[in-house]
Amino acid sequence: MRVGVLTGGGDCPGLNAAIRAIVRCATLNQDEVIGFHHGWRGVVEREMSLLTTTETKGILQSGGTILHTDRYHPEQHPGGMDAVRRTVNEERLDALVVIGGDGTLTSASRIARLGVPLVGIPKTIDNDVIGTMKCIGFDTAVATAAEAIDRVHTTGESHDRLMVVEVMGRTVGWLAACAGIAAGADAICLPEVETDFDALAHAIVQRHDLGSTSSIVVVAEGTRVFGSRKKSTASAGAQVALALSNRTGYDSRLTVLGHIQRGGAPSPSDRLLATSFGVAAIDAIHAGSFASLISGDGISTQLVPIERVEEGRRQLPDSLLHVAHRLTVSSERVRSSGPKR
Repeated sequence: MRVGVLTGGGDCPGLNAAIRAIVRCATLNQDEVIGFHHGWRGVVEREMSLLTTTETKGILQSGGTILHTDRYHPEQHPGGMDAVRRTVNEERLDALVVIGGDGTLTSASRIARLGVPLVGIPKTIDNDVIGTMKCIGFDTAVATAAEAIDRVHTTGESHDRLMVVEVMGRTVGWLAACAGIAAGADAICLPEVETDFDALAHAIVQRHDLGSTSSIVVVAEGTRVFGSRKKSTASAGAQVALALSNRTGYDSRLTVLGHIQRGGAPSPSDRLLATSFGVAAIDAIHAGSFASLISGDGISTQLVPIERVEEGRRQLPDSLLHVAHRLTVSSERVRSSGPKR
């Protein structure tokens, strides 16, 4: 068989591990693997190269993607969908493996409806692709963010400061919740729950009145502000840091982790997850199970219809929100005891 593979959307640790697994597994089946560069754009523009075990040797531990990536969606460009089908037909591809997040996989779902044989693999540090228990890149991002928060703890304690750490997560707070809990944050601001600045400041003052000399607040970049009707040009972290400084009088500092969360070598857990997804993708292709998304947790995998990714974002479970609320200060939980509005 002749199999194409692409990586689309933002980069994340574990992409190369998935590519390596696809190539190694396909080679054992005597398949030929064609790598498309820069995501869907590479398919449309036929920017591609042959991938063998030689080209993919030693990439298991490396971050990023040797195929490069792009936030290109063929359905948003005139003739893009037809160009994808034409490339698949004229390059005699038996199947296409699409590794991506919500945007890339939504394009894959729409292209699959046109009859293009493909299988999707979920990756994103946001961990918000519906249909899977875990996405490639998430475990490493949580570890990176948690380590950064650990380091900020010592600075906050040394200077008696209020430390605000902004992490990624525009619509869902998986990264903020998990990294915040793992690193012992004192408060976590999420897109799922509107943040009441008055209530949050009140709760932090109470912490300090009881003897704490510093606090750590982890903020998802998509955090929503209670009662806000105007969209601020400042980042969520900057808004929280300024609001808390003004309301508490404490010396506050903001750290924005940004792309640090997406870079670096994948964790062993992400390597295992990516490798199992890659093997499962080739198995699915040989079984003729197209229009499927590989789902799993790194130990087991299964196939779900790829059209599920169009249902929206995978939300935080109530059980995880419960842990966050029990162990940290929550603007929702303390709103009634906060200053009168």
